[in-house]
Amino acid sequence: MKKKKVIARVLSLLNAARKRLTRFFRTRPGRFLAAPYTVWMALFTIIPLFLVVYFAFTGEDGQFSLGNFKQLLGYGSVFARSFWLASLSTVICLLIGYPLAYAMSRETGAVRNTAMLLLMLPMWINILLRTYAWMSILENNGLLNQLLSFLHLPTIRIINTPAAVAVGMVYNYLPFMVLPILTVIQKIDGSVIEAAQDLGGNQLTVFKRVILPLSLPGVLSGITMVFVPGVSTFIISQLLGGGKSMMLGDLIEMQFLGSTYNPYLGSAISLVMMVIVLISMAVMNRFGEGEEEVMLL
Repeated sequence: MKKKKVIARVLSLLNAARKRLTRFFRTRPGRFLAAPYTVWMALFTIIPLFLVVYFAFTGEDGQFSLGNFKQLLGYGSVFARSFWLASLSTVICLLIGYPLAYAMSRETGAVRNTAMLLLMLPMWINILLRTYAWMSILENNGLLNQLLSFLHLPTIRIINTPAAVAVGMVYNYLPFMVLPILTVIQKIDGSVIEAAQDLGGNQLTVFKRVILPLSLPGVLSGITMVFVPGVSTFIISQLLGGGKSMMLGDLIEMQFLGSTYNPYLGSAISLVMMVIVLISMAVMNRFGEGEEEVMLL
């Protein structure tokens, strides 16, 4: 009960601070201070989005056209591969991330903090360098095959395949699955678990009936945070897939920076992908309703 009151008090103070800031930014001095942020958002968010929409519905002659969207029918395999690899990496991240987050939540502060540091440490390194490191591990004469040869086991050829792309995506996006799940599990009131145990529930029953349902908002947040960047990735598929596993990010980059320069088609692909991502996020948010109630437990 004491923990509930503290959390409720903190939320009340944050809400009051938000209202004060809202009232302040509605005044003339507040609008003046918010001007740089407004200009930044206009230059680097609103205007680029407007240009994407404009080019998507424009032909090379500058006239309104839907021809760019008709051309998308020829890239169905790229869309399918992108969503398949993004879904596969999301499922693998969930299967690895949930047990890891649950185990971290049950550890003491020092152990949990050390595990958190080890989980986040690779994220301090640029994604390009991390992907190059995985190329050294997965290539035909890389560290993985050298280890298998040392153990007198058959080597594997995984580089330049969709499997290598999936491995790279799981490695890079796993923290995005672990962190929201860990946050939600940590906020579950211990008295709820104790009450379930007092009612005769064993560890498996308590997990299935109490912890898992209450942690679903974190699971849905993790799925969104892994799937959204996964479906649009391009550097991982280029380096680990060897250009043989083209994804939506690669296709868009090709239209803007490649030899097949076509910003109109690239904008159409970007717009369709944004719509699909927004729909996916809306669906996840719909199923994740009630997350705030879980946070207050």
